[in-house]
Amino acid sequence: MSEMQKGILAMIGACTVWGLSPLFYKLLSHVPPLEVLAHRTLWSFVLFAVILALRGRLGDLRAALGDGRRVALFALASAMISINWFFYILSVQIGHTTEASLGYYIFPLVAVLVGRFGFGERLARAQWLAVGLAALAVMGLTWGLGVAPWISLLLATTFGLYGAVKKYLPVGPMVSVTIEILFFLPIGITMLVIQHGSGQGAFGRELWDSALLILSGPLTALPLILFSFAARRVPMATVGVLQYLNPTLQFLCAVLVFGEPFTFWHQIAFGMIWCALALFSVSSLRQDRASRRASMAATGVSTHVRYSASEASAKP
Repeated sequence: MSEMQKGILAMIGACTVWGLSPLFYKLLSHVPPLEVLAHRTLWSFVLFAVILALRGRLGDLRAALGDGRRVALFALASAMISINWFFYILSVQIGHTTEASLGYYIFPLVAVLVGRFGFGERLARAQWLAVGLAALAVMGLTWGLGVAPWISLLLATTFGLYGAVKKYLPVGPMVSVTIEILFFLPIGITMLVIQHGSGQGAFGRELWDSALLILSGPLTALPLILFSFAARRVPMATVGVLQYLNPTLQFLCAVLVFGEPFTFWHQIAFGMIWCALALFSVSSLRQDRASRRASMAATGVSTHVRYSASEASAKP
């Protein structure tokens, strides 16, 4: 099996865990979402810290925090991903997993806008059309339901901003995620102390709930590790397309397993989003192929020039 095939399997594994995670968080719907988030933070930090310790990389955490600007960026990334996690858990618990899946469908298009206006990246005409379709879908859903899909927009925006901040952090994914979790950890521990001090904490009451709360750590860590493995072996265009498996599985959980309503306006909005993503994916794949052809052509020209130069120098 080639390295790319291993990367594709790892990416599918990561997206499958993320996509089916609503089934897990639904089991904890009786536990306040902030308490679930606090345990998710605590146990994932423990797991990441153990992995880094076994690999002799705990010193990397201190090195990564050696710059004041980088500390501020880590704090911002931590805030964005913590807000994202909290509202994702909340959406599952209150029966809005459909909105959560819509948010993660919208995210790639939000990322495109962040890239355009935050980093000056150029967009193809098809990508602008995809963004326009997504905007129309959100407006149509808002008109039909009488309220904006705030959870969807919040999840897409926070994850988009999180990705933008990460572009400024030249730190490996394992170290970066550990530090981001570390920044929220004091808040999470304080919340757990208050909960248990008032006798309301869920951990330790029922063996099943306690086991699930501990399991939230590996459930957070595993897909991130798989994603990190895949990102180094698979072209980014392929990674982008495979990521749609995540919201698709969330959507199926919401409609088929949880029985959440999928109204006429939802059908229109999701249909437009899916068309937008199809346009976006085809355009991205074409851009990726064109850039690889250009790179290969440049390499060929460079090699030819070097070869000709060596021939010339070898002539008497």
